[in-house]
Amino acid sequence: MKIFESSSIGKMKIKNRLIRSATFEGMCDENGFPKEEYHNHYSKLAKNDVGLLITGFSYCSKEGAAIQPGQAGIDSDDKIPYYKKITDSVHGYNSKIAMQIAHTGRQTRSSATGNDVLGVSNKKSFYFGEKPKVLTTEKIYSIVNEFVDAAVRAKKSGFDAVQIHAAHGYLIHQFILPSINNRKDEFGIDKEYGIGIKFLGIIIDQIIDKCGDFPILVKVSASDDYRNKFSKEQFISLIRFLDSKKVDGIEISYGTMDQALNIFRGSSIPYNTILDFDPVYKKRNTILRKVWKFFAKAFLSKEIIQFSPMYNINFAELAKRYTTVPVITVGGFRSKKEIELVLSKKQADFVSLCRPFLAEPDFAIKIKENEEYRSRCINCNVCAIKTGTYKITSCINANL
Repeated sequence: MKIFESSSIGKMKIKNRLIRSATFEGMCDENGFPKEEYHNHYSKLAKNDVGLLITGFSYCSKEGAAIQPGQAGIDSDDKIPYYKKITDSVHGYNSKIAMQIAHTGRQTRSSATGNDVLGVSNKKSFYFGEKPKVLTTEKIYSIVNEFVDAAVRAKKSGFDAVQIHAAHGYLIHQFILPSINNRKDEFGIDKEYGIGIKFLGIIIDQIIDKCGDFPILVKVSASDDYRNKFSKEQFISLIRFLDSKKVDGIEISYGTMDQALNIFRGSSIPYNTILDFDPVYKKRNTILRKVWKFFAKAFLSKEIIQFSPMYNINFAELAKRYTTVPVITVGGFRSKKEIELVLSKKQADFVSLCRPFLAEPDFAIKIKENEEYRSRCINCNVCAIKTGTYKITSCINANL
C-alpha cells in the first residue's frame, strides 16, 4: 500500500504518506502560549499513526495574528520550552511535526491585534473590511526578519520542518497576487514570473541561511475567487519559482479568507452557525438574522463551490509537471481508496487532511485496518465556523 510506505521530504523521513494539514486549534492562551490541550491534541494524532503533523498557523508577530482567539504564536524565545515538550511527545510516537508560520496582513482587525492592519496595498479585504496601512519597503524587510526568527525558534523547539503559509489570502499570498499587489517598488510584480515572488523568495533564502538544511514546506493557493482570478499560467509560474528555490515540499490548496467556505467546502452552508459564532457576521437580533440570511442565500448560492472528492487534485497533478519537489494535495479526501488512488497514479506524493482528523484522530489506524473505511466527517463546516469563538476547534459529531 502506497499510503503506508515511508518517504522523505528533504532530510525528513516520514513513516507514511499521510499528513495532518494545518488546522486552527484554538488551544493557546491570549499571548500565544500552547496550553495542555495543544500538547494532548498533537500527541493523540502522533499516537494514532499520522506520519507528519503540520500545526495550525502560528503568528510570527502579534501584529500578524488572526482574529480568532486561542491562536498559537512563535514570536518570542520564551515559547520555545513549551513547544519542545510537544515535539518531544510527537517524536516519542515516531511521527514528525512541522510548524506553520504566517502573517495575516490585511486579513485581520486592529481590535484583535492592537496594531494597525498592514497590507501590500491599500486594498481592503471584503470579509475583514478594514483598510490596511500600506507596508513601507523598510517594514517589509522587518517582517522578513520576523519570519526568519520564527523559523529559527521552530527549529530550536524541536520541529522537524517549517511550513511557510503563502496561501489563503494571508500576507505572503497578498504579495503573490497581481489582483492585490499594485506596488511600484522592488516588491511589486516580477516581470519574468508575472506574480509577486520577491517577498517569499527572500524569506526562503534567509531561512536557509539561518537554519541550514532544516526542511522548508510552502503552502500555496492554486487559484482564488476574485474577479481577476489567479490564472493557470500564474499558478505554473509560482510552481516554477518554488522549484527554482528547491524548497522541500509544496502543499496545494485553494482560495482566500474572503470566500473561506471555498477553501474547505462543504455539503451545505451552516447559516445559523455563522450568525451565532462568526466574529464578522454574528447577529442576535431576529429581524437582522432573517434579513442577512435572505441576502446571504441569494449571494452565497452563486459564489460557493460545493464539496466534491479530492477537489484540488487537478492542481496538484498540474504542479507535478513543473517541479521535482514533493507535492502534497489537500482537500476532500475521505476514504482509503481515494488516497491510495492519487498516490498510485502519482498525481501527488503525499495527501494531507484536516477535518477527518478532527472527527476521528484515529482515522489513519482505521484505514490501515479496513480497506473500505470512510471518514465520519460529513463536511458540515461547523468546526470551521466555530473558530471565531473561545472554544477549541472540534467536531460536533466526533463522539456520536
